[in-house]
Amino acid sequence: MMSLLISSLVLLTGVILPSAAENERKSIPMFQPLSDEMIWYINHKANTTWKAGRNGRFTQPYEIKKMLGTIPDPNGFRLPLMCVLGSDSYDPLPKEFDAATKWPHCPSIVEIRDQSSCGSCWAFGAVEAMSDRICIASQGKHTPLLSAENMVDCCTSCGMGCNGGFPPKAWEYWKKQGVVTGDLFESNVGCQPYSFPPCEHHVIGPRPPCNQDVTTPACKHTCRPGYNITYQKDKWYARTVYKVPADEHRIMRELLTNGPMEVSFEVYGDFPSYKSGVYQHVSGACWVDMRCVWLVGVRMTVFPTGESQTRGIPTGGTADTSKSYAVKTSAESRVM
Repeated sequence: MMSLLISSLVLLTGVILPSAAENERKSIPMFQPLSDEMIWYINHKANTTWKAGRNGRFTQPYEIKKMLGTIPDPNGFRLPLMCVLGSDSYDPLPKEFDAATKWPHCPSIVEIRDQSSCGSCWAFGAVEAMSDRICIASQGKHTPLLSAENMVDCCTSCGMGCNGGFPPKAWEYWKKQGVVTGDLFESNVGCQPYSFPPCEHHVIGPRPPCNQDVTTPACKHTCRPGYNITYQKDKWYARTVYKVPADEHRIMRELLTNGPMEVSFEVYGDFPSYKSGVYQHVSGACWVDMRCVWLVGVRMTVFPTGESQTRGIPTGGTADTSKSYAVKTSAESRVM
């Protein structure tokens, strides 16, 4: 069994969207999600940093809900908070950073996986960041691709598999139980490759459309036929796991020092209408579930007024004058 001698990062909330206190200080107009009225308001009245429009992948609210696989833990489980000693954590940070550029010897940083019809973003964000950090900590000596399939199927304390999960529990599972390797569907890479085939997420393409409902596979304590390492010996572990304080400087410092991380954020009614720019909440209520993504970089510029944009997340591009975060999410492209 292989043991990872580094710390690992998990859940991070309240960083991407305005806080509840900020929302209370301003009136948030409510429109039906995906409606023409909401799109018109965002583009003509909101005075924001992004543009809205119709997205082929989302036509009904249930299609959005299916992609929100992150659930708040009903028992309120939290990982230990990362402690920072000394003053070096407040040294100047670069205005732009890309993990793939700093660690080019880690191929997992640029790989895009497809979660298919399974609501498993909580597992994908975790194992992808775990894979990156193993490579970074070993200086490229070890480059395993940890298995999302293994996490979804076997972490019973993580939630409901393809119907959503708790990100902190995924990281605790890695520490206590270990995670085997496994890459894409039919890739024959690792112990347990993903069992769900790639599909078209509500757009026209060469692959079949994603089904609305899928069943979480049963946990297997064996590797695929032909793999020459046993299930137990294929496992990778973390020595310790932690969460990062909800402070942008700390978050960016963690990214620059230890590599990509899993983050989760609340999804509001305007988010599915995103087309370009740096997203921030301007309209619509919050859904109960959240979305997990994979933070791999950051870019910062300044508005003409001198005010930096401190709460934005791009999923298809970035605005010219803002601070934004580069993320990876299953079945989507990596952006900077």
